[in-house]
Amino acid sequence: MSSPQGHTLTANMADLVDGSTAHREVSHIDCLPVYVKELIAGGAAGAFAKTTLAPLERTKILLQTRTDGFQSLGVYQSLRKVLKLEGVLGFYKGNGASLIRIIPYAALHFMTYEQYRGWILDNFSSLGSGPVVDLLAGSASGGTAVLCTYPLDLARTKLAYQVVDTRTNFSSGIRGFYPRPAYSGITDVLTTVYKEGGIRGLYRGVGPTLVGILPYAGLKFYIYEALKTRVPEEHQKSILMHVSCGALAGLLGQTFTYPLDVVRRQMQVESLQCSTIQGGRRYRNTIEGLTTIICIC
Repeated sequence: MSSPQGHTLTANMADLVDGSTAHREVSHIDCLPVYVKELIAGGAAGAFAKTTLAPLERTKILLQTRTDGFQSLGVYQSLRKVLKLEGVLGFYKGNGASLIRIIPYAALHFMTYEQYRGWILDNFSSLGSGPVVDLLAGSASGGTAVLCTYPLDLARTKLAYQVVDTRTNFSSGIRGFYPRPAYSGITDVLTTVYKEGGIRGLYRGVGPTLVGILPYAGLKFYIYEALKTRVPEEHQKSILMHVSCGALAGLLGQTFTYPLDVVRRQMQVESLQCSTIQGGRRYRNTIEGLTTIICIC
């Protein structure tokens, strides 16, 4: 009587001879260009990361924009308040726009990085192939990804900024004091903003975003590649090594450019803030935004 392993080996050999569907699928994937694989991998990784961290991202936006009721709260208190007012789904408000954006953003970021890096190496060989090339390619790829996906980031911020008390007072049949949301979804945000301000409205706040993303993306790739060179050769292919270097590079890059991220978020929601003056144009540029925030604090 033959063993199960024997049956499995026979079946696998038959599939290879007959050209089974599974084998053909693997062949199709292997035949894809490298940049397409990077596109798929980057998009999937970005979507997974954004969904996992969505509650913290929502909290960050509420704190950055000084949303009513959250100005003096910490992260834990803000999470509890969101849960109390909007339930578990409140943690994922605006995450749909974030996912729609992050898939092409992450994919474009990683794909164009390799393209820019190859172009720099081919045309500016005097720069060598070290971290300087990674810095330049990372900055260019980050700027490209931002410009292509920024309106979705604007929609994500505006949706996340809106806090609605979903609890109903059954004795009176009314809800809490939070106003009704100004936008009902991604399409509503994009169409409304476009009608009010055109293309410029959809790119409100892109200035500090680009100023921040260029050094952030460049530093991230630069630090990542620099850290890898200090890892012993026997650990170069370790997943833990890649995760650790990537996490540290992202942490340092994000910390360095975080003030610009605060300016961006505040510029994106100015039209929704009751205290905004001059029709939602309190910050005329990035420098004014930074100095105003410093003076307020």
